[in-house]
Amino acid sequence: MKRILIYSAYALKNSPNYTKSKGFCYDLLKNPRSRIKSYFDLFMICLVMLSVFLLVYEVHEELGQLGEIFEQFVVTIFIIEYLIRGWLCSDSHKIIIAYHEKSNYLNTPFRLREILLQIVLKKFEYIFSLVAIIDLLAILPSYRPLRFLRVLLIFRLFKLFRYSNSIKLFVDVLNSKRFELITLLIFMGFLVFIASIGLYLFENEKSGGQVQYLHDAFYWAIVTISTVGYGDITPQTIGGRFVAIALIISGLGALAFFTSIIVAAFNDKMHTLRENRNYAELDRYDEFVIICGFGRVGQEIAKQLKQDETDFIVIDRNPVNIKQANYHNVLAIKDDASKNEVLLNAGIHRGAIAILCTTGNDVSNVYITLSSRYLNADIRIISRANDSKNIKKLKQAGANYVIQPFETAGLLAAEYLGQPVAFEVVLDILQGHKYIQMDTLLVYENSFLEGLSLETIAFERRKLRLVGVISLHDGERIPHNRYEIKHQHFFFNPKKDFMCKKNDILVVLGRNLSIEHFRDQIEKSC
Repeated sequence: MKRILIYSAYALKNSPNYTKSKGFCYDLLKNPRSRIKSYFDLFMICLVMLSVFLLVYEVHEELGQLGEIFEQFVVTIFIIEYLIRGWLCSDSHKIIIAYHEKSNYLNTPFRLREILLQIVLKKFEYIFSLVAIIDLLAILPSYRPLRFLRVLLIFRLFKLFRYSNSIKLFVDVLNSKRFELITLLIFMGFLVFIASIGLYLFENEKSGGQVQYLHDAFYWAIVTISTVGYGDITPQTIGGRFVAIALIISGLGALAFFTSIIVAAFNDKMHTLRENRNYAELDRYDEFVIICGFGRVGQEIAKQLKQDETDFIVIDRNPVNIKQANYHNVLAIKDDASKNEVLLNAGIHRGAIAILCTTGNDVSNVYITLSSRYLNADIRIISRANDSKNIKKLKQAGANYVIQPFETAGLLAAEYLGQPVAFEVVLDILQGHKYIQMDTLLVYENSFLEGLSLETIAFERRKLRLVGVISLHDGERIPHNRYEIKHQHFFFNPKKDFMCKKNDILVVLGRNLSIEHFRDQIEKSC
């Protein structure tokens, strides 16, 4: 029996089908980042609401056979979900393997009873949890021979706590202020108890009042402290009215205290709520860019990405920058981008195509670059360097490209002194003041550009101006006007007999319409 148990445990551990099945169930029921879970939650919310509606409708009307079939379908789904959650709550084979390896290491006997007890206790830990009890009670109303169990249908509504993030957030808020709320509840319980006894003593029938029983006084105290005041029981004696005044004033104070607790709790959770909303929005993006730092450089990059309709998310630990991002309706996370968990939550290994390190601190940019390259070896990293001495460090940390904004601004300013007209043209292009833009066009394999000379392409006829060509090929190419850039070669203003090869990148100037029209022609010819 022991050998069979150990063999089965290792077989499950090494089984790809078992791992895949459990991973699918985890994504379906528990993984907050899973898209399939959001669809399942929506399905379960609709199923719960419809089942409760039918159970209430059945109080006075007959459901018929179709209603019975639907109820059985709902209960079956509930039971399957309950069993799968019990399966996911612990990995029994891991417990067996850990116990077996411990026994071998310590040379102690493998006690079957002890390991089975551990497995059972793990399962019972889930079975007796609050959410599991609610799931079980939501199934019981379907047992028709015991009609009184129909009162438990309310627990089907409690199942909505599982599937609605907003409801779960409210529960988390209440749970975070559990001590304050319990203290307030005890205080209000004393108030209700004292007021009930006081009213019963002053307002009983022998004293000329309307209260016959102690539970009537308790009912009146609850109604009064909640400031509802139905008026069905009103104090007639002076003592009873003093009790009512004291209870009303105390009740107002208790309600104000309760309101302040809830407001403070929601204020503390607002940051988490906003981040959850951002993460939910981020999950809808197939590809996006991560911007680390939302200062002047980061804001300008975000502006350009918005114009290009490129999805992105901002990470910054400066609350002023986060406030600015929220003002511009930008997805933003207030945290340290150099932390692995922050980048993982931001999706660096799930949809991110590039990360931009644009903070004003070179040390922070180095740490962000290191973390990003460690978490995703293939992601493009573009980093900002304020000091030229840190360029080498950033590249060694894993940055694909390093940009020096201040040095670039200085070079442009110096260029303006020598060629002001050309400078104005370039500046207008960069700032988007004209319809002319600079863009890149890829020479796809088997496109009509492959093997053509620049003279044959005739850029002038296409209302375009060629600035240069970026290529991996340097053999049999014109040797002059060539600059090496990151394992590539940039041929500036090449001659007309320059031949285009596949994967060459053409850098062109022109109007948006001309560039897009030429791009469509290239893509259609592939």
